Amino acid sequence: MRLVNETLYHLMGNSSAIRKMFELGIELKKKHGANRVFDFSLGNPDLPPPPPVADALRTIADDCRSRFAIGYMPNAGYPAAREAVAAKVSREQEVATAGTDVVMTCGAAGGLNVFFKATLAPGDEVVVPAPYFVEYGFYVGNAGGKLIPAPSHDFTFELDFDALARAITPRTRAIILNSPNNPTGRVYTEEEMLRLSKLLEDKSREYNSILYLVSDEPYRFLNFTGEKLPSCFAHYKYSIVCGSCSKNLSLAGERVGYIAVNPAIENRAELLDGLIFCNRTLGFVNAPAIGQKLLVACLNSEVDAVIYRRRRDAMAAILTEAGIKFTLPQGAFYFFAKSPIPDEREFAALMAKHLVLIVPGRGFGTPGYFRLAFCVEDEVIHNSRENILAAMQELR
Repeated sequence: MRLVNETLYHLMGNSSAIRKMFELGIELKKKHGANRVFDFSLGNPDLPPPPPVADALRTIADDCRSRFAIGYMPNAGYPAAREAVAAKVSREQEVATAGTDVVMTCGAAGGLNVFFKATLAPGDEVVVPAPYFVEYGFYVGNAGGKLIPAPSHDFTFELDFDALARAITPRTRAIILNSPNNPTGRVYTEEEMLRLSKLLEDKSREYNSILYLVSDEPYRFLNFTGEKLPSCFAHYKYSIVCGSCSKNLSLAGERVGYIAVNPAIENRAELLDGLIFCNRTLGFVNAPAIGQKLLVACLNSEVDAVIYRRRRDAMAAILTEAGIKFTLPQGAFYFFAKSPIPDEREFAALMAKHLVLIVPGRGFGTPGYFRLAFCVEDEVIHNSRENILAAMQELR
């Protein structure tokens, strides 16, 4: 007899390939030694938080002499944290956004779950360009919805607007755009944002419904193109932004994020009230108190993105030498490279035999590719070269 429900049992059987490879890495490190295993499976920021974080933690610790220092708060978060995020979003989106348009959440993932719970009815659909972050399907499913992948153009991962148009139906409630993208590193252009906004406006009129654009932006600061990321708020009225401090402040374990609602939405108080209600009733209740206080003190700081660019270039040189084909990531800290054999799971197994851990692409909705995270120390990248070349030599 099952100890969990049948649906969950089958979902667990097909659970995240990222975590499976990460757990395999733990076993291989026990067997071979940590310095001989090259684990590129998990997007866990390895840079230390910027110095202001340590200073802010000391200040928070001193403030704990007050009995209400980290007590209950309004369900939308501390007003100071909401105001700080609103100022950041206003700069990034080039649209004046108030603190009352922001809800603090348990990371961007918590924010996405809250948003879908507030807006989806059972059977509603959410469209996402593929490849996509593996957990999106679970987030949408948690609210009774269904994730509908729309393939992007092969290898370049530019948006395929014909595929997106076919994917949108009368049941569609939202589309997710993740830029810079996990797993491809793609940074979507101003032209793509304009075309996507036009498509959503046309489909909204055709189906007489509201289609939300959900911009998932935890990697926004990791943009190597030198071009400013386009504003979804400026281009499309029914847009919301989910973000976090996991990557820019290296606070992934603190789980502090936010939802920002486009101030152009009429009667948005209803949406915001729904988000705050779901934030509470889903059990998140609030974003972590310490994380919010850190955010207020440190939001204008960030880790050195130049380090990630250097690692990207070092990894690109090794993959090129190995004969592995890829499109150079424009942002985030992932390669989504072409598998040299049709079944990328077999290639991942071969690489694991040589103590190099990668993640098969089918978990991201795109078989035939694999993801490699370069948020690891420089020497891990450099020392992996011989193993990667050996795996490719065996393949040949």
